[in-house]
Parts: sequence; structure tokens; C-alpha cells
Amino acid sequence: MPKSPVAKIESQTLTLHGEKLVDDYAWLRRKDSKEVLDYLNAENAYAEAVMKPTEALQNQLYDEMLGRIKQTDLSVPYPKDGYLYYSRTEEGKQYPIMCRKKGEKGAEEVLLDVNQLAEGEKFMSVGSFEISDDGQLLAYTTDNTGFRQYSLHVKNLATGSLLPETAERVTSLKWAADNKTLFFGTEDPVSKRSNLIFRLALGGKPEQIFEEKDELYRCGVGKSLDKELLFIQSSCSDNDETWFLGANNPKGKFKLIEKRQGKLQYDVAHHNGQFFIRTNKNAKDFEIMSTSVSEPGQKHWKPFIPAIPKGMISGFSAFKDYLVYSKRENGLPGIAIYDFATKKTRVIETSEALFSISGSTNAEYDTKQYRYSYASPLTPQSIYEIDLKSFEKKLLKQTEVLGEYDASLYAMERTYATAPDGTRVPIGLIYRKDKKSASRNPLVLYGYGAYGISSSFGFNSNLFSLLDRGVVWATGQIRGGGDMGELWHDEGKMMAKRNTFTDFAACADHLVYEGWTSRDRLAIYGGSAGGLLVGATLNIRPDLCKAAYLSVPFVDVINTMYDESLPLTVGEFLEWGNPKKESEYRYIRTYSPYENIKSTAYPEILVKTSYNDSQVMYWEPAKYVARMRAHGKPASVIFKTNMAGGHGGSSGRFDVLRERAFDYAWFLEKLGVK
Repeated sequence: MPKSPVAKIESQTLTLHGEKLVDDYAWLRRKDSKEVLDYLNAENAYAEAVMKPTEALQNQLYDEMLGRIKQTDLSVPYPKDGYLYYSRTEEGKQYPIMCRKKGEKGAEEVLLDVNQLAEGEKFMSVGSFEISDDGQLLAYTTDNTGFRQYSLHVKNLATGSLLPETAERVTSLKWAADNKTLFFGTEDPVSKRSNLIFRLALGGKPEQIFEEKDELYRCGVGKSLDKELLFIQSSCSDNDETWFLGANNPKGKFKLIEKRQGKLQYDVAHHNGQFFIRTNKNAKDFEIMSTSVSEPGQKHWKPFIPAIPKGMISGFSAFKDYLVYSKRENGLPGIAIYDFATKKTRVIETSEALFSISGSTNAEYDTKQYRYSYASPLTPQSIYEIDLKSFEKKLLKQTEVLGEYDASLYAMERTYATAPDGTRVPIGLIYRKDKKSASRNPLVLYGYGAYGISSSFGFNSNLFSLLDRGVVWATGQIRGGGDMGELWHDEGKMMAKRNTFTDFAACADHLVYEGWTSRDRLAIYGGSAGGLLVGATLNIRPDLCKAAYLSVPFVDVINTMYDESLPLTVGEFLEWGNPKKESEYRYIRTYSPYENIKSTAYPEILVKTSYNDSQVMYWEPAKYVARMRAHGKPASVIFKTNMAGGHGGSSGRFDVLRERAFDYAWFLEKLGVK
């Protein structure tokens, strides 16, 4: 076994509320310094050496996962302004090609080949993609580092040439109705907070028209589906403020709908001279209200779609004849459709125990059909089109899974753990029927539990490489997420954050007690805020499992939330707390993974990060690993940094599969799966 790297100690002390916090590894923040690069490269070499015996397995897993993918494929074309828009992939190419054509028999027009954009780059991601109303211009943004700072480009689709207009750090953009004016938002170069809105008339210079000065808020631009209005929305995690302007009056002044106040949240859709407003004004889990455009303030808002008892309205869109809204009930999503003519609501029916359903691309305001995406852990992504009057639906496309995939070989079900405070926590399980034993199954428990983000139960063909080897995959719908509504989020953030960790431990205990697995065959896994979840849970219950995988983990909570120059910090005071406030510091201090590593036995640990991650800086997991090796007693720790990746890892689809093959080989080895 090769010897693991040892990070040097260079102590730095932070005094908070009378307590001295000694950080031996703060020097790892010196990005691009030789000593940091040498350390990260040494860790990568160590990780590769430790995993060398699994190289054949990694290659096998990669081939299996690649073999399920139809490499040359086409998305479902969607109609917009006389064109059909779609993307396609080609065998051997990492990135999509974005196209359109005039009708089914029209000639293909390539709008953007991301493979060409990626030439000579280690990373490439397309952010915004906006076509002018006349179909002649394309405004798009690209990130070539993984740091999620996007550059603006404008392309003349008739000539294929790029216009001279550019901008940096663009966060959102929309065209005005004159087809020559762009509105876009930009972010601060250091904090990455989207704080400025510009108006750009092609051929001129960008004119700043809005600045969000409150560091809790981020702003962006939007456009109504009927193309009549442009919006500026400024939001923090529990408050919104929105302005509007006629899209045919780009030089005009935006008008306020309702000012920020208290914890008022709202978002807006325009329909025939009125606003529909999804808001928590009178309902914590949201209702939809309406008002006229001429009297937009909340004193004029009237109830339209009532709140869902024991459920949540999570989003909506207004079409010419219908209003479609997404919802959550019993921890699962749904779609409801309101008919303006009949004043009746119907719900798209689903039947599986676990599933994901959401709107697909619906770019036409005046439409009689609605497209939605449906998937489950066993049903590949399926795009349906439903007739909004008859409610008859037809399958437009189901993603093809190559090989010998047979859904009947697998099963999924839900069970419930009981948290220490008596709360019932749902768990979704997927497994292969003929591989499942009565007890001691190798099992991976995944969790996230933050920002009100709900668990997703979509289709992931990669997982079958684990299921086919007898691994059970479980997802805990823990508090801090939005699975069961806004209260579920509230009970897992700020001064209630520890509920997230005890929920997760309760899920693991339940799966052991009910015979799904055993401690020595259980792995836990989470990424980003889910990495915080795993790190905090390990400190509370280091006996919980055999193995733990922390991906791009947010583990240095106190230092990160103390440093207001870092991306996301100030805007997330309402999620985690501000350590400059003593009560909030004291609470964070009880769970922050970095400071709470103990001199005790820990399970096998895998930590992965990306050097250009803008959401969780690479040094957080690097410091965590160094401290874990120095102060904890882990069975093993390997740490791997993607030197050309971002928060989501690599950008190319084949590179992503290589990363998953590494992860899965680690799981299989640690859980004793042959």
C-alpha cells in the first residue's frame, strides 16, 4: 500500500466570540501556488495508486455504462415561431449539437456545435441560449473553466458570424421585441452575486439600468411566455421583488409589482392583461392569485388557485387557454392543468411508487398541447404530449437504453424511518429482485437535504451497473429539502439544521434494523451540501456505516460563512446562519464537519472535488482530508481533485462516465461486492 501524502501544518487562528479556532491547513487556499498544486497532484497520484487494483473493474463499469447509451441520438423537436428546435449527439463526440429546421421536412440548420466550442478547451458548458423573436439572432453564454462565469456571444444565424457585442460574467439574458435589444444580468467578479442588469442595443454600449445593493439578494431578467413583458426579479431565499416592462418598449422604465417585505415570496406570469402570481402571502406552501397589470400591488391580489392541503404548489406557467402548475404531495411531484373556459382542474395521472414528472420545453403561448417529461428509477425519460382539451396523451419519445435492459428484473418501493423527534422520513429504494437477499445487502444511502431542493427519482442508466451486482440504492428524503413542503425545509436549516443529520442517521439505522443491509455493507453518499450532510453525520455517528463518499463537500462551514468575499456566503446566511452572530456561531460549531473531527475510528472515506469549483472551493475538502488524516482514525481516506472540472465535475459526457466508473468501483470494493 502506498503512503498517503501528509499536508504541512501552517497554523492560522480565528477568534470568534471568545473562542480560538486554529486552522492548520488554511494555506491550501493559495490557489495556483506551487505548494498547493504539488499537494493536490500528490493526492491524485495516491488515489490512483490505491485504486490501481480496481482498474480493470473501472474499465468494465465504463464499458457497461457507455454500452447503455445511444451515442447518436436526437431530442424531441419543439415548435417555436415557425421552427422546430432540437439538439442531437453523435457517436464519439462529447457534446450536443443544437439545431433547428422549418417543419419536419425542412433542411437542418446547425445553430451551435458545442464540440467545436470545446476544441482546445478542458471544459465547456453552454449556459443561456436565447433566440430573438424574429429568429435571426442567437445570444448564448459559455463557461470554459468550470467556475460558472459565463461569457456572452451574439451570433447572426443568417451569416453564421459572431457580432462584436460581448460581456463577461453573464447570469441571465432576454431579447426585447425589437430583435436588437438585449437585457442581461452580470455577477460580481469576487462574490459571484448577480447584482447588475444591463440594456444593450446592438451596435451600442451596455447601459446599466439596475443594481441590487443588498448582498442577500440576487437579480436576473426574464420574459413572459406570451412575449409581451420583460421582468427583473431580485430574490433572496425568503423574499422576492419583481419589476416589469413592455417588451416592445425596451427604452422604457420598469415598473414595480410589489416591494420586498417580511418573508413575502412571489413569482409572476402574464396572461391577457393580468398577472397570475404564485405566492406564500396567505399560504406557506403557496397558492396562485391574480390581479390586473394596471393594479399589480398585493392589495389587489385575489385568490385564484387555492393552496393544496398537505401539499405544495411549486411552479406554474400561463398559456392562452390553460394554466399549468406543478405540485408536490406525499414527497412526490405532480402536474395539474386548469382550463380557463371550463374553470376545471385536472391532474396528469401517475402510477409508479417513485417517479419524476415535470414540464418539458413548451415555447408556444397559444397551444392546445402540453409536453411533459416523465421518468422513474425503472422507466427511462419519456416525453409525452397531452391534448389539453381531451386529456389524451401520446408518447413522443422514450430514451433508448441499449443492451439487455429489462425493467421487470428490478423493483422500487418506499419505506419510512422515524427520526429522534418522531418525524416520519421517507426513503426510496431501488434493487434487482433476484439479487436481493433477506438481509445484509450491499447498500448505498444517498442524501442531500438543503435549500428546499427535493429529492429526484428519475432514470439513471448508470445505476444498473450497481444494481446488477446486488447493490441496493436508497435515497433519504430528509429535512432541509423541500420534499414535503416549506416546513420540511424550515425544519432542516439554520437553528434546526441538525435535524438533517439525525434524519439521515435514522434512515441508515432503519435500513439496518429492517434487514435491508448491515453496518459492514452500508455506504453513505452526498455531494455539495450533501457532502456536509455526510461529514456531519460521520462526526455524530462514526459507527454508522462501512464507507462514506463526500463529493465536492461543503465541510468548512464556519470559515466559509465567515468570509463574506467568497461566492455564495452572504446570500446563504438565511440557510446556514452567520457565524459573526454568536448564537448562530455556537449552533454551527456543533456540527461543522471540519472542526468536529474526533480522534476516533471512522469508516473508509472517499472525497472528491474540482479545482475550478465555484460553489464549494477546492480547499474545503482538501483541508478536511488533511485534518481527518491528522486527527481522525479513518479506515482509509483517498482524495481526488478534478483539475479541469467545476462543481458538477467534468463537462464532457464520456469524461463523466469515467468519473462514475471510479466512484462505483470504490463502492463495490468497500462493500465487498465481487
